Amino acid sequence: MTANAFRHDWTMEEARELLTMPFNDLIFRAQSVHREHFDPNEVQVSTLLSIKTGACPEDCKYCPQSGHYNTGLGKEKLLAIEKVLEEAKAAKDKGASRFCMGAAWRSPSKKDMPYVLDMVSQVKSMGLETCMTLGMLEQDQADQLAEAGLDYYNHNLDTSEKYYNHIITTRTYQDRLDTLANVRKSGMKVCCGGIMGMGEDLDDRAGLLVQLANLPHHPESVPVNMLVKVPGTPMENVADLDPFEFVRTLAVARILMPASHVRLSAGREDMSDQMQALCFLAGANSIFYGEKLLTTANPEADADRELFKRLGIRPEERDTHHTEEERAAALAKAVTDERNSHLFYNADRQPA
Repeated sequence: MTANAFRHDWTMEEARELLTMPFNDLIFRAQSVHREHFDPNEVQVSTLLSIKTGACPEDCKYCPQSGHYNTGLGKEKLLAIEKVLEEAKAAKDKGASRFCMGAAWRSPSKKDMPYVLDMVSQVKSMGLETCMTLGMLEQDQADQLAEAGLDYYNHNLDTSEKYYNHIITTRTYQDRLDTLANVRKSGMKVCCGGIMGMGEDLDDRAGLLVQLANLPHHPESVPVNMLVKVPGTPMENVADLDPFEFVRTLAVARILMPASHVRLSAGREDMSDQMQALCFLAGANSIFYGEKLLTTANPEADADRELFKRLGIRPEERDTHHTEEERAAALAKAVTDERNSHLFYNADRQPA
């Protein structure tokens, strides 16, 4: 199935209607969509490593790595390749199938690109999917990364276009869209989502989701982050978002982008096991393993494995031996088998 088989003409009115429908109905609909496209008990596991920390020239109000704020975070140089490979091996040993590398840059410099490209090729050779977030990319930079073997490029929109200038002023919304277009043109997969709980309203959450879903191709990975309030940033005292509103946003992301991996990302450290379980029920099927997401806390891998065990969830394995068509056929068969065994629910039938 191609991206063109899915809708790219969602309206704000439709998104608002989904975000405000009765909670049980929304979760039921999201879970039904999820089961059409994924094994409901598999979750893709990634690990994120900061390969260059601090002193970022951007003024993102949520970010402890911004050089505009005093958060006590020191500036660090680009990590040595040997250290990156050591971390990648540890991530793989703990069950991660994708290794993500992030650098606090506005965009990668010419002198740093050779090191970054070498990181990609060497991590790729370990049998891991590769992902990077390096700021804005020109087309030639995206092409170089794709040629080195980078699978995914992360570049979040963060929020709606309407609310964007309340969060960031050093780069425009169009700058972000241009980078996404360059990544897509290079042939890499897109990882793009946003952050909830930054003082935005329901329309801003709807606007972000509609923007993502109406891209020419849905992002293959959609991180849904809960704001981590870091002392020293302008957002350290913002009011908490209602957890149910977060789950609603995640569920609507699943409905609007049915075949994307929706990642329960930053903020899990402050979520109860019960809230995380609701997120999985709403269609989340990707997480970050590990103690840190760049510079903020994240549940340790052992705690995640224990939660997976309690919920009957298993890590999704990277499939390196089958074509997209073969994987689609296998998934279609699994869905058919589940329906035939009366385990699949739909709106017209009661549970068996």
